[in-house]
Amino acid sequence: IYWTQDFGTVMKRLKKEQAKWWAQKERMQKATALGYTADQVYTIASIVEEETNMTEDKPLVASVYINRLRKGMPLQADPTVRFARKDFASNRVFYNHLKTPSPYNTYLNKGLPPGPICVPSVATLDAVLKAPATDYIYFVAKPDFSGYSVFNSSYTEHSKAAKLYQDSLTAYLARKAAKAAGK
Repeated sequence: IYWTQDFGTVMKRLKKEQAKWWAQKERMQKATALGYTADQVYTIASIVEEETNMTEDKPLVASVYINRLRKGMPLQADPTVRFARKDFASNRVFYNHLKTPSPYNTYLNKGLPPGPICVPSVATLDAVLKAPATDYIYFVAKPDFSGYSVFNSSYTEHSKAAKLYQDSLTAYLARKAAKAAGK
């Protein structure tokens, strides 16, 4: 693409490259086998992209969202709430944030949001297309702050894991505050 090319020419080229990319590695067939269009895969991948930086967790996170969609559950994806709030710096979502009115708030709306919340990487798009068949419908960050997640199919087990993470986070923030206060 050259800087002198008009908008129409650039868009045609981008569309051609997009079609070529989806034809590679049977990506479109994989999306179809999952029951999704390319646009829906982009949207799922954008949420996964914002949910974790851990390459190993991305297919599992994708499986959670795919399972929730298949069960008709809300996605309840924190990154969509941050997007709805236009809060791109915060890492925490609080209960009062979950009430943010927006078609992107997947706590208030079932199904996928109207479109992607970021530009997902090729690796994340492929992770969605290769999501393993699991029975996971919950995940939470590990309490060791490693960046990895704990995956569960039981709400009881998920609640235990979430409490461990919350307790660990509360303790960490208390230590940080004490250090900042010079104690």
